Amino acid sequence: MSRRTSSVILTALLASTALAACTSNEPAGNAGDQGKLSVTSDAKTCELSAKEAPSGNLVFNVTNKGSQVTEFYLLGEDGLRIVGEVENIAPGLSRDLVLKAAPGKYFTACKPGMVGKGIRSAFTVTDSGNDTELTGDDKALAQTAGSQYGSYVKDQTEQLLTKTQSFVSLYKAGKDDQARALYADARRHWERIEPVAESFGDLDPKMDLREADLEPGQTWTGWHRIEKDLWPPKTGYTALTPAQRATVADQLLTDTRTLSSRTRTTTHTPDKMANGSKELMDEVATGKVTGEEEIWSHTDLWDFQANVDGARVAFEDLRPILKKKDKALDTSIATKFTALQKLLDQHKKGDGFVLYNELTPAQVKELSSGVNALSEPLSKLTAAVTL
Repeated sequence: MSRRTSSVILTALLASTALAACTSNEPAGNAGDQGKLSVTSDAKTCELSAKEAPSGNLVFNVTNKGSQVTEFYLLGEDGLRIVGEVENIAPGLSRDLVLKAAPGKYFTACKPGMVGKGIRSAFTVTDSGNDTELTGDDKALAQTAGSQYGSYVKDQTEQLLTKTQSFVSLYKAGKDDQARALYADARRHWERIEPVAESFGDLDPKMDLREADLEPGQTWTGWHRIEKDLWPPKTGYTALTPAQRATVADQLLTDTRTLSSRTRTTTHTPDKMANGSKELMDEVATGKVTGEEEIWSHTDLWDFQANVDGARVAFEDLRPILKKKDKALDTSIATKFTALQKLLDQHKKGDGFVLYNELTPAQVKELSSGVNALSEPLSKLTAAVTL
């Protein structure tokens, strides 16, 4: 889930550390002066250097001059579809969002505190008349990467749908022990492709919203609503009735079917895949390694592993392109993935992992350092394979 509360001190500390490692994301190529835009974000404004840009490769250099961690989004004309995003920009730091944009109407949005709809403005991408499509070997490599990643997304959504059907059946039937046993295993298929799911805008809040991110008047549905009912707090909680269980379970299954259907026609370009890979590591840095994602079940390390899996698959599919353009970066990212996996493997237990609340502060810090070490070179991937 992309929205985060800023009230947890550990989150802020770890996010700040992670972001400090991500500030060197300089474009590897030339997007053209008109394709480079600056964005200044603070508590009340989100100012862009221009309200339009020519179609093709765009680089948004986002600087956070506020006091809260912020995010920047380029949204489709409907205000829901996420064309690209860069998360977890700590106060005083800058990060780049690199993407390829077609002519059309868009919205930009900064999200100080990483909550709510954000500070939005209309943005136009004009027709540059330039052919920015890849040619020759690069085009063939990009098509192969997109096809491979598309197959991966299809497989993950199929497994997610199958396991969600089983999970909600168990939950509705009151077979709580069996539902709890399946929870983390089913969710890992969601976590592996979360940026794809988030790109649809409307599904992510319905399926993966955490209680801490609820806005006034918002109805809480999805995985974490059921999580709390299966792992309720010891005091002050009223269990859902059978009818309420059926409502939230049926909605989750309906939304999962919608996700599966929509992903069948999704295209996967190198910029989207590379940004998605980095977004997954941002998810780890701000939600999983802090223990905030699965605050009731404490199954955060299952999600951690799934995010790493998804980020690594996107990277592996892009490696033939990256090796042509920046072999040193390819080696650096691959080495850091291996190192992070070794750290995570230390906490395996049976078919899964130890619970997050069994980790010591030193172990959390070690995992966080591994995430930061990978995030730094991974933040350069989009520019390397796109520009």
